[in-house]
Amino acid sequence: MRSTQPRAGYQFSARHFLELAKPYWVSDEKGMGWLLLVSILAMNLAIVWVNVRLNYWNNSFFNALQAHDYKAFKHLLLVFTGYAFGYIVLAVYSQYLLQMLEIRWRRWMTSTFLRDWLGGATHYRLALQRGPADNPDQRIADDLRGFVNGSLNLFFGFVSSLVTLLSFLSVLWVLSGAFTLWGWRVPGYMVWVALVYAGIGSYFAHRVGRPLIRLNFDQQRYEADFRFGLARTREHNEGIALYRGEARELEAHDRRFANVWSNWWGIMKRQKLFTWYSSFYGQLAIIFPFLVAAPRYFAGQIKLGGLTQTTGAFGQVQGALSWFISAYGDIVAWRATLERLYTFVQSVRAERAPGVAVPDTPARGAIAFGDLRLQTPDGRVLLQCDGQTIAPGQHTVLVGASGLGKSTLLRWLAGIWPYAQGGGWRLPDGSTLFLPQKPYLPLGTLREALSYPLAVQRFDDAQLQQALSQVELGALAGLLDEADNWMQRLSPGEQQRLGFARALLAAPGWLFLDEASSALDAAAEARLYELVLHALPKTTVVSVAHRAAVVRHHRQVIELRPGPGGGAASLHASAVAELQAA
Repeated sequence: MRSTQPRAGYQFSARHFLELAKPYWVSDEKGMGWLLLVSILAMNLAIVWVNVRLNYWNNSFFNALQAHDYKAFKHLLLVFTGYAFGYIVLAVYSQYLLQMLEIRWRRWMTSTFLRDWLGGATHYRLALQRGPADNPDQRIADDLRGFVNGSLNLFFGFVSSLVTLLSFLSVLWVLSGAFTLWGWRVPGYMVWVALVYAGIGSYFAHRVGRPLIRLNFDQQRYEADFRFGLARTREHNEGIALYRGEARELEAHDRRFANVWSNWWGIMKRQKLFTWYSSFYGQLAIIFPFLVAAPRYFAGQIKLGGLTQTTGAFGQVQGALSWFISAYGDIVAWRATLERLYTFVQSVRAERAPGVAVPDTPARGAIAFGDLRLQTPDGRVLLQCDGQTIAPGQHTVLVGASGLGKSTLLRWLAGIWPYAQGGGWRLPDGSTLFLPQKPYLPLGTLREALSYPLAVQRFDDAQLQQALSQVELGALAGLLDEADNWMQRLSPGEQQRLGFARALLAAPGWLFLDEASSALDAAAEARLYELVLHALPKTTVVSVAHRAAVVRHHRQVIELRPGPGGGAASLHASAVAELQAA
């Protein structure tokens, strides 16, 4: 898996956030989304109101204690019970509705990202690029979860802090009174102290913690690369075991984990420095309001209840102003996630942009290659066409030395190879099916693997069992509903037979075979070709093959010949009869 650096100028952009977040809030699901959002906001505002009332309750409660007023003490306990019950109800349901909104938003974004990634073979073209969209599985599974969760938590945390600040500023202004400093009378002095304290704290928090943004971005990428390597080993364990390649795999995993290790140490060191700072700031914040309010208390200007109410209000204001410090770690992780998602979206959009020379609009009649020029991802011309055609019913085999572009030509016909120039090409109408050398078998039941990519409900048991029997896999007919990793369970030859069974079931108008019988012996290969030609008389077969015996099952041969000096290959068409006569 390629490791790529984030694009130049990496930094947060409000436009990036809006591009990712806005679609959900204007989608068909926006009604429920806005209803939940407004409900949660209302509950958060109610929680702030309860906190304001508890601040005043503090004054009365501690004054009652100081005055030894038992009657007032009992009454205030009952009042507190009401406030506490209301707070608990609001806290429980605001969290419940927040989780509901989170999963609904994540479900919508996941569905959208999956459609964009899988649509039009974009996932395949992304894998060909050396761009920043590495590890799409992590972007969709992990980064989307982090983006939605982080966006909601940070938004509601910020709003709650803002409302708390506005609610307690007036309270603190009145309670703190005036303070004379060097002959100057400063009204509401504790408000100014809280502003200066939080402002200085936030500035230095950003200076100390800013490197964590890039470190977290890199950590997510290194973790994803390491996880991808482990998944590759699991998927190809048989080949690794046959090659005795365990030592090389271990070396590669150690190398990938070394990136995880070294970057994690960078995070540890910077996080330790940030924790030193934030812990000092937090501990000082506990005693700081008492130090500031103490002169008025000892001067007899306020009672014990007034002192506790003042320090409580100061703590609320200072805490609201210090939201940036307390949420800095979450902001760091969220910004890294936002950037990874945005670069992924940009890469997907680039691959889905119009103007890519891919034949995605069928036209009636034969396949026409026109003056198509196929290129490698680095721009080198691989194959030059010169007006060759494949007519319906004209079974055609592509032959030539390895590396000339036979499989690439089939990929272009499938609409997944974007590196092409020229014009005059066209594809036939009707359904198509491509059978690669190594068939893809999805996880699940044999029924699902056999009917892929068509809907499972399209075929009944009798049709599936007949197809298996025709390709000499009748022993599997009783296992249709057994779930397994069929790519691991079936041999390469059995997998290719299953691919031919898919063709029999789908009965496409055009069937493209890219060495789809290479794992079979010559006799089995001949039987499968004869089966397809007999069972699917309306299907045109286009094959890529290296075995000469395959040619006799076709009517036309298109040979790929290398250009002078290793240049672009060219196409040369001839009838099979002419080739055999020669």
